[in-house]
Parts: sequence; structure tokens; C-alpha cells
Amino acid sequence: MESLKLFISLFLFSFSYFFLGAESDHLQHNKRLRPNRLFVFGDSYTDTGNIRKSLSDSWKIPYGVSFPGKPSGRFSDGRVATDFLARYLGIKSPIPYTWKNYAGKERLLYGMNYAYGGTGVFKTFNNPLPNMTTQIDYFQKVLAVGNIYSPSDLPSSLALVSVAGNDYATFMQQKRPMTEFLGFIKQVVDQTEVNLRRIHKLGVKKIAIASLQPLGCLPSSTAFTSFQRCNASDNALVKLHNTLLHQAVAKLNNETKPSTFVILDLYNAFLTVLTNKRAEPGVTRFVDPLKPCCVGVTSNYTCSNVDKNGVRKYTICQDPKTSFFWDVFHPTEEGWRSVYSLLRENLRDVLI
Repeated sequence: MESLKLFISLFLFSFSYFFLGAESDHLQHNKRLRPNRLFVFGDSYTDTGNIRKSLSDSWKIPYGVSFPGKPSGRFSDGRVATDFLARYLGIKSPIPYTWKNYAGKERLLYGMNYAYGGTGVFKTFNNPLPNMTTQIDYFQKVLAVGNIYSPSDLPSSLALVSVAGNDYATFMQQKRPMTEFLGFIKQVVDQTEVNLRRIHKLGVKKIAIASLQPLGCLPSSTAFTSFQRCNASDNALVKLHNTLLHQAVAKLNNETKPSTFVILDLYNAFLTVLTNKRAEPGVTRFVDPLKPCCVGVTSNYTCSNVDKNGVRKYTICQDPKTSFFWDVFHPTEEGWRSVYSLLRENLRDVLI
């Protein structure tokens, strides 16, 4: 009888060792596969402080009121997309490119953010800011110097590419014929594909590209309906952009196996949050989701303006956590947190 008990004990020990030990090894393997640095290219949805103070409201009160408690160059009351992706990776948010000479070497180990608010894949709004091609030029120069990152660092890194619609806003501002718009969408996606190929060729093998969010649901579009309805025509054009983007990414994945390009589906994530009728887990249910927290008194597009006496020319909601949108273009920190709660499956695809 005692020998039988000893046999059972040894069997259970062996079972635990081989199977639970194997599971532990699998978890450790997955942890090793998780990227340990992040490189970011894009616009205001991902900029964490590159844009100059003289060029942006994001350095003025009340931006940053939730985090870090003062304006930090983020186009929100607090954290933005880059911060939440870095948190998912388990690393610190990558240092903005323009701060690289003031950061310690340890801080640079988490990657670098080249995104500038207001930019696109092409030149936008006649501004001097670096478009995505120039941002990748900056990245290439940093790699060429070789004192921060080596070629062996890149396969274990992740690149985030964000295109949030500034190219299309510029098209409209220039009052170009709408007959050219469909062709211009293809130009934007084609150039995005060129950018993705270039980042991959520089050595980054895991690349996440954000789809275009539903532009017709931004407060800049819904203001005309008192923030009650999305603009279906605008969203139809966004769908075309995203369809072409999916085709481009599928082609890239087919050509570069086993590299991974994945689309972060901002379009459906935004819509799910904005119409959160089933109370999705981890997603805040916003009472008036299309209405921004901060809006100008004399113009819907201004948030931070003051008159010559310092009197505010904008209104701000009592608690930014109750609003999905911060201003007429950008989500609040709570908005971004909800969006990234829905993007976890997308992220697993590119991380593991």
C-alpha cells in the first residue's frame, strides 16, 4: 500500500513538473517575445511632446489637466495612444525625439517617439513640421550614429504608425476638386505602404499601423448637429481608406513572412466605444459621447484661448473622465483607455 502511495506521489510530481513547468516556460517564452522598445511615427494621436510650444495649443492650459497635471505637448487632458501602447508592452512611454539630448541613456532604452501633431504622410497645412517621411529620416539618422540603438535591438522592437486624417483635412482646406478625392485616398495609402516598407527595411519586424478613425464622428463634424449624429458621408470615405490599407498590409505580410504587420482597428474601436450599448468590459459608457469636454465659446475649434485679460474663451466639463472626446479632434485619456481596452486582441497578434 505504501509503495502504491509513493508511486502516485511520484507520478503527480512528474505530471506537475512536465506540464506546469512547460506552461511556465511558455509564459516566459511569450514574455521574451514581447517587444521591449517602441518607435512611434505619426501625428497628434501619438505625439507626446515633439511639437514646438509656439505651434500648438497642446502646450497651453487646460491640456494635460489629468496627466501630468500641466500641459506636456499631448493633445488631450492626459495620456494618449502612445502611452497606452507602451503600458501594454510593460515599458515606459518612449522619449520624444526632440528631448533625446536631455534624456538619460536608461530612458532611451524604451525607444523613441518621432510623431508630431498636425502632420501626415505628405506635407500638411503648409506648416514646417516633419511629415512621416522626414520622421523616418530622423529614425534612420539615430540608427546610423549607433550610440543609442544597434541593429540587434530592432528585431525585438515594435513600431507604431499613426495616420489620423491631417492629409485629408489639408485636401479640404486647399479646396481641391472633390473629383480628385478618391485618387488622393489611394495616394495616401500608397505612401503609407512605402513608409511601412522602409521602417521594416531598417530592421523593425513588428509594425502596428492604426486604421483611420471614423472622422465623421469627431466633434469637428458632429458640431453641426449639436454633437448628436456622425457624418455618414465622411465615414464612407474613411471606410475606403481603411479597405485600401487592409489590402496594402495583407500584401506586406505576404511578402515579408515571418514579419508581422498588424492593423490596429481604430475605426471599429471608436464606434464600439461611442455606441457602447452593451457595456463592453473595460470600456467606459459615456453619457454624451460625441460632445467634447473642452470647447471654445466663440468657436468650436478653440480650446485654450484667453482674451487680453486672461479670461478663458473656452468651457471645460467638470470631469474629463465623463467625456470620450477632449476637444473637437482628440479623445480624452479615458477615451484612449477605453479604445485600447478593445484593441488587446489586435495587439496580441503583433506582440506574440
